Amino acid sequence: MRTFLAFISFIIVYNCKQAKTGVDYSQLATIPTKAQVGHLVLPDTIAPVVAPFSMPNFTKPVFTNRSINIIDKNATEGELVTTIIQNAIDELSSLGGGKVIIPKGEWLTGRITLKSNVNLHFEDGAIIRFSTNIKDYQPAVFTRVESMELMSLAACIYANNQENIAITGNGKLIGPYAGEIKERSYMTPIESLVDLTNPAEARIHDGSVEDWIFPPKFISPINCKKVYIEGVSLENTAFWNIVPVYCDNVIIRGVSVNSVGIPRGDGIDIESSKNVLIEYCTLSTGDDAFTMKSGRGEDGLNVNKATENVVVRYCLALKGHGGITCGSETAGGIKNLYVHDCVFDGTGVGIRFKTRRPRGGGGENLFYDRIRMNLEATCIKWDMLGTPAYVGDLAERLPARAINSLTPYYRNVQISNIIIENGTHFLKVIGIPESPLTNLTIDNVDANCSNLIFINDAKNLSIKNTTIKTPDSIIDVLGGKNIHFKNLVLSTKKSALSIPNEAIETKGIYFSDNN
Repeated sequence: MRTFLAFISFIIVYNCKQAKTGVDYSQLATIPTKAQVGHLVLPDTIAPVVAPFSMPNFTKPVFTNRSINIIDKNATEGELVTTIIQNAIDELSSLGGGKVIIPKGEWLTGRITLKSNVNLHFEDGAIIRFSTNIKDYQPAVFTRVESMELMSLAACIYANNQENIAITGNGKLIGPYAGEIKERSYMTPIESLVDLTNPAEARIHDGSVEDWIFPPKFISPINCKKVYIEGVSLENTAFWNIVPVYCDNVIIRGVSVNSVGIPRGDGIDIESSKNVLIEYCTLSTGDDAFTMKSGRGEDGLNVNKATENVVVRYCLALKGHGGITCGSETAGGIKNLYVHDCVFDGTGVGIRFKTRRPRGGGGENLFYDRIRMNLEATCIKWDMLGTPAYVGDLAERLPARAINSLTPYYRNVQISNIIIENGTHFLKVIGIPESPLTNLTIDNVDANCSNLIFINDAKNLSIKNTTIKTPDSIIDVLGGKNIHFKNLVLSTKKSALSIPNEAIETKGIYFSDNN
């Protein structure tokens, strides 16, 4: 039975003596503004990381003094310089490393493959355009597409099994979202296109047979250690922008991304990687902005590599479906994520969680603190069911299914010290009856929202020390268990009849009426 809670003024009077004042505003006073985060305020040094879990000491990489400027290798603007760049990378790596310099000018290239101990550096005024010709990204190489292993076009800048690699400088990188680099319909699930009975090396999709392709990501190292990306700006990607896969010790700082209008233009996707620092980045995207992923369905379960130990700080998300998102590919698990001192200004959803019944895995030990949000849609949202277009009748809440290896979960999530300047629903939880969202704490939030709370299938949920200014007066609960509101101030212009609800403890809740 769905329960609606709608509150009238006599409840407000009845509870006022027990109530406190909602938010502790002293904790919110120093949350950064839009002007204090993002790539324009990138500091020179990397400050120590303080997180609710152990993290390594992140330092900038060190390279030898060798360098090759592609002009010295007869690179010419307007002509394809892929071979010149690649030869320079290969030469320096064989000698122990160094810096490949892309100087001021406008350059055209196909896929670039980074090698160990090489810094690919873009000088001020350097513009590099990536070819729109499929053949410039062939042959197929090992990669992940939508969190599934296969052989494909991989990425415009790619690396596999390398160590101590970097992409630096203030150059502009322009992707190949035009010409032949066109994706198959993204409404077609990848499972229907890839034969998962074959091993990954036999799943070859590079545009040589089909009349469609999986377009290349922009920057995607795989199986790499000590990856450093700083300063560059990316636009016009064909697919996801920056995607470390199976990597360890990754630093992404001071980058800017613009993929607005590109349907699959995720900003930064961390895939089954660990020990990651993302700081002072600005993302404006056609899909999710900052995203954590870890494998999809059976293929992801077989790989079984988590995304873990990730810190996102002092970042700015502008346009995008979600400011910070987990999923929907969750098979290997997403754990130990700490997002703090960030601003989401103009994104759809603020803090977003996705998965599906056939995806497996899930997320746990996720921490969000000191975030300012000005949103077009829901402030904090879980969607664990998806849509029939992707998962058929598994998107239906009922009947509850038997729990198996593909049943995903979300648990142990803490959200604190949040300013919500605008948004629709304060909280929307679409859980799974057999695997409800478990152990969520929301603490010390000052919110201005058009709607209150919608909960399907959650247990052990606490919202405390929070003020919500809203014209709404309904808290809608279905399949909720052990849900507590403590020191919650609702500033609402509406009054309506309260419907008793045995599932929710109402002691100590304070509702204020602006009237």
